[in-house]
Amino acid sequence: MFCRFVVLIAATLAFAAAADIKVVEEIAAKVNGEIVTKGDLEQLRRETENELHQQGATPAQLAQTLNRVMTDALRDKIDELLLVQRGKDLNISVDSEVTRTIAKLQVQSKLSDTDKFAEWVRGQFGVSLEEYKQREKDQMMAQRVVSEEVGSRIFIPEDDLKKYYEAHKDQYVRQDQVFLSQILLSTDGKTDEQVAAAETKAKDLVRRARAGEKFTDLAGANSDDPETAKNGGYLGSPLKREDLRKEIADAVFTQKKGYVTDPIKSTSPPGFLILKVEERFEAGQATFEEVRDEVQNTMAQPRMGPKVRDLLTKLRKEAFLEIREGYVDTGAAPGKDTTWHDVAEIKPQTTTKEEVAARQRKKFMGLIPYGRVGPVKPVPGAAEPGQTAKPAQVSQPPAAPVQK
Repeated sequence: MFCRFVVLIAATLAFAAAADIKVVEEIAAKVNGEIVTKGDLEQLRRETENELHQQGATPAQLAQTLNRVMTDALRDKIDELLLVQRGKDLNISVDSEVTRTIAKLQVQSKLSDTDKFAEWVRGQFGVSLEEYKQREKDQMMAQRVVSEEVGSRIFIPEDDLKKYYEAHKDQYVRQDQVFLSQILLSTDGKTDEQVAAAETKAKDLVRRARAGEKFTDLAGANSDDPETAKNGGYLGSPLKREDLRKEIADAVFTQKKGYVTDPIKSTSPPGFLILKVEERFEAGQATFEEVRDEVQNTMAQPRMGPKVRDLLTKLRKEAFLEIREGYVDTGAAPGKDTTWHDVAEIKPQTTTKEEVAARQRKKFMGLIPYGRVGPVKPVPGAAEPGQTAKPAQVSQPPAAPVQK
């Protein structure tokens, strides 16, 4: 529920007297040059309340949960900022994961028009599409930092992993699934002659791939989907039959690893798709070797909480951190001075809406409803989309290029 959406408040009396009155909002905390605003915390309250209403919570449950969430709201916001900042220091990028998440969401919305999809996102989540992307990016960045800084350092003996697997085998029965790479030749806005040329090129690319040329090279040099092209066309996490159009599912689920399809004419996006089967797993019981990493993540989960808190305490001690009077950081580092320094003589304790927007340092990530990328090649037994998220891994949603 992390977000960047802010609630505007009235300007102070001092500004009200000025001829040019600007809309401002209150800062609750300063974290290494970035801020948490009162609006951030109020947005968190609204989102929590909406979710609880949708879940049918009673008034007593609503009040209890809201009280718990808001007690730690500032702590959680500061935690997120510190982890995101740490991720930037480590040069971690989650742009491809964000693209996949937005692509999956657009498939779920059944809206191919970007503007209509943006309106749908605002209606569902109460924020703009760009704000929703930023929220997802921050969450994923925080998860990756936790995975690299904490999860990767937790050792569990192999025998313990195998014992857990044997005791929970029923949790590791998977469905039929396939991993794919793609080349897209777009025909959007093309003339009949250009469409015919694209089809001819697609057939030639299929011939070259089947003759032994590397599919990753062909995708990188020819695909019109920039997000997947830079990853050799790889679409990421496993796909189930229901994730694909019937004619595509019937083709790829009857083939073995390495198969390259004939060009497939697509209407969304308009163009020709060439798909390669990178890996395919039949339905049934996954072996321990196939799901070892998943077992490791599951067993590490209970041990991570205290270690994550230790990491966040360390980051707090190293950070420039000020908490405004009236707000409480329940994750405060012992001995850390976070006194709010009154800078009213230099600058008011509030900042303009424009300044806040500029500080978010948002980077536009083009919405590619048909695109899907994944930096890692398939690993047998990789967690399927929809499984419970673990701090040490990031879910990979199904690709949209071949949606129903």
